[in-house]
Amino acid sequence: MTTKVALHLSFMTDQNKKVNLSIPSPKQPIDPAAVDNALQTIVNKNVFVFPQGRIVSALPAQQIQTDTTTIS
Repeated sequence: MTTKVALHLSFMTDQNKKVNLSIPSPKQPIDPAAVDNALQTIVNKNVFVFPQGRIVSALPAQQIQTDTTTIS
């Protein structure tokens, strides 16, 4: 079985659309304070612009873990 972990950062744009950034294999353990700081920096500095608009607020981040098992 293979386990993969990703950190998903979610934001709302000025067009009221949700956008996501995915960070594969983040450093473990994930530091919630560092994640919150990164989210706010991305919002405050206008780091990214998406077709769905400019980021105006951060949503809660999520750690996604996926287990894969080969059957045959």
